[in-house]
Amino acid sequence: MNTTGRIHSWDLSTGVDGPGTRFVLFTSGCPLRCLYCANPDTWHMRDGKEATVDDVMAEIDKYRAFVTTSGGGVTLTGGEPLLQPAFTGEVLRRCKQTGLHTALDTSGFLGTRATDELLADTDLVLLDIKSFDIGTYRRLTGGELAPTLSFATRLDRLGVPVWIRYVLVPGWTDDPEAVDGLAGFVAGLRNVDRVDVLPFHKLGAHKYEALEIPFPLRDTPVPDPDLTERVREQFREHGLKAF
Repeated sequence: MNTTGRIHSWDLSTGVDGPGTRFVLFTSGCPLRCLYCANPDTWHMRDGKEATVDDVMAEIDKYRAFVTTSGGGVTLTGGEPLLQPAFTGEVLRRCKQTGLHTALDTSGFLGTRATDELLADTDLVLLDIKSFDIGTYRRLTGGELAPTLSFATRLDRLGVPVWIRYVLVPGWTDDPEAVDGLAGFVAGLRNVDRVDVLPFHKLGAHKYEALEIPFPLRDTPVPDPDLTERVREQFREHGLKAF
């Protein structure tokens, strides 16, 4: 097969999108509208460029030696990769077949679109859980929390390794009770290797300006180190490795 998908871009990263140096493929299209999104230019599939899986693999092959010697691999992110499950699944399969470590960065909102076969070709899921409070999740993303939690329990059942990602936004995701609830839920999963508490930033603000759309959290402060450490410590109190 040589499935066609729509992609925004690709990049190389180290220590952010999975272990080692990663070839990171940004797919186009996302069903959520997170208020803190740093990539509003990936929201719509129509704004991406068409590419086949062969095209993607040819680009990956240019960096194969570089990423493998670092203990890295390939990460699919977005946007939301599960908006294009056939394309995403084939890229993961082809990478896996050629010995590359594979990672899928997802909100889990479209987790039902991930087949067991797709997940079998995924060495690591970077699961973004935006909030553990149902109302906050809806206001923050425009979506519902339940599909993500269901996907998390399914990954646990399948034994797929997971890194939880939690974006810390003052006034939105710093509520101690909600953080503690999420930490308790995550601690009940057997497949979570770590929790990354990611401080909210405004590095994507210029993209909103270029697209001539308002950045909803323009006036929201970034979290200070003390707040970030408090939230990380809440996860650690539940026996989790938090960074």
